[in-house]
Amino acid sequence: MLVEQITDAMKQAMRDKNKEKLAVIRMLRAALKDKEIELGKALEEADVIAVVGKLIKQRKDAAAQYHDAGREDLAEKELAEIEYLMVYMPAQMSEEEVREAVRKAVSESGATSMRDMGKVMAILRPNIDGRADMGMASALVKAELQG
Repeated sequence: MLVEQITDAMKQAMRDKNKEKLAVIRMLRAALKDKEIELGKALEEADVIAVVGKLIKQRKDAAAQYHDAGREDLAEKELAEIEYLMVYMPAQMSEEEVREAVRKAVSESGATSMRDMGKVMAILRPNIDGRADMGMASALVKAELQG
C-alpha cells in the first residue's frame, strides 16, 4: 500500500542522510495523519493520493508566488519538493487523454452550454482526479462547451 511505501521511503532517506527528501516525507506523513484523524478511519489509496495532490498543488502555488517575488532560490526548493511528492502519484494523463475524457464527459452529460459545466465536471472528476491537472481539465471543458 502507498502508506507503507511512504514509510519505507522515509527510512531510506534517513539511511541516505537525504535531509531534503526526509523533510518532505515527514511533512507528507504529518498531512496523512491529519487526514486520518479528520476522517476517523484508516486512509484508503484514494485518500492518500488526494493528500499528495493537495500538497503538490500547494507547492506549485508557492513556487509561482516565489517566482513572481523574484525569490528563485525558494521557488526551486518548492519545485524540488514536488519532485519528491510526484513519486506517490499515479501515472499522469497526457493532454490528449484528458481531451478525450472531456469529450466523453460532455457527451455523457448532454451538456450544450457553459451552464452545464458543473454536470460535466461531476462526471469528469472521478475519472481523472489525481491523474491530471484539474485546472487544465476545467479549461478544456470550457473550450469544449464554448465550441
